[in-house]
Amino acid sequence: MAEPTRLRHGPVVPQVEGALRDMLREGRWDPGERLPNEVMLAAELGVGRSSVREAVRLLARDGLLDVRHGSGTFVARTEPEQTVQTGQTEQAGTAGELDLRHLLRRARLLEVYEVRRALEVEAARLAARRTRPEDIARLTADLKRRQEAAGAGPGAFVDADLEFHRTVVELSGNAVLLGLFTSVLPVLREALVEMVTYETGLPDLSCAHADLLDALARGDATAAIAATTRHLEAVMALVDPISPAGEEAR
Repeated sequence: MAEPTRLRHGPVVPQVEGALRDMLREGRWDPGERLPNEVMLAAELGVGRSSVREAVRLLARDGLLDVRHGSGTFVARTEPEQTVQTGQTEQAGTAGELDLRHLLRRARLLEVYEVRRALEVEAARLAARRTRPEDIARLTADLKRRQEAAGAGPGAFVDADLEFHRTVVELSGNAVLLGLFTSVLPVLREALVEMVTYETGLPDLSCAHADLLDALARGDATAAIAATTRHLEAVMALVDPISPAGEEAR
C-alpha cells in the first residue's frame, strides 16, 4: 500500500477530491481500469470512507469516474484525448462533445465567479478596516506560497491561491461571511482546477493580488475593493465576453 497522502488542515472532501483528480491526471489508473475500493483509498489518503465516497461522487459528476453499483468505480473513457477516433463521423461527434463540455465548464465557472465577487468584495472592504500588522505578515507568506506554486500543477496552485483568499475573508472578521466562503470552497476549487487545466489565455493576476495586499496594509477599503474586483472580473471577461465585465474589458 502506498504511503498515506498528507492532507492539510481544512475541509477534507475538497482535498480528497483534489488528490484523486491529480492521480487521474497523472495516469495512475488507465481509462476503464477499476479503482481500489473505498476502504483502500481511505487508508491511503488517511481519511474516512465517507470523505472518499463524496469525492468520488464529485468526480463522477464531472465525468471523470464511472460508478457502477455492484461492480465498483472505474476511470471514465470520456475524455476526448483518450478517445480512439476511427472515422470522420466519430471525430465530428467527439468535437461536438468537447465543445459542449467546454461551454458547460465556462458557464459553471462564470456562476462560481459571480458568487466569489459577492463574497470577496465585501470581505476585502471589511478586511481593510480590521487587518492588523501581524495579519499582513501572514498574507505576505500566503502570497509567497501562491507564487512558488505557480509551476507545481493546477491542484497545488489553486490550493495556494485559495489559501490567500480565505485568509482575506477570515480577516474580514465576519464569521457568517467566512462560513459562506468555506461552504463554497469545494465547488470553487473544483472549478478553478478545471480552469487552470483547460483554459488558455488566462491573465496573470499576480499584480492584482499584490495590489490587494498593499491596500489591506494601508487600510484602504476603496483600493482593496478595486483590486478584488479587477482580479475577479478579469477571469469573468475571459469566460463570458458578453458579460458586463467582458464589455468593459474590450
